[in-house]
Amino acid sequence: MKHLLDQLDRALDNRIRLTVVTLLMTDERIDFTTLRQALDLTDGNLASHLASLEKVGYISVSKRFVNRKPLTEYRLTRTGRTAVAKHLAALEQLIQAQANQSAKGKDS
Repeated sequence: MKHLLDQLDRALDNRIRLTVVTLLMTDERIDFTTLRQALDLTDGNLASHLASLEKVGYISVSKRFVNRKPLTEYRLTRTGRTAVAKHLAALEQLIQAQANQSAKGKDS
């Protein structure tokens, strides 16, 4: 089981970061305010998680002005999509391994 745990992505082992990339899997881009409201986080808390995801290359950031107001949007990169898919596959394998272990225990 240790080898399965090693396959989990450390950048995605936090529920907030995992939720951010999950939201970005379904929406092409999401702005900072929408993410903050969806996750019910402070600006600083969300910003630090987004910075972590940006640092590993899982999200990209674009900033522009709309009606003279700043708009910061986030997108999941190709690297990010691959990382999320691998992380989810590792979680599924972990669940399956545990289910198999439980089934073996019941057979004894």
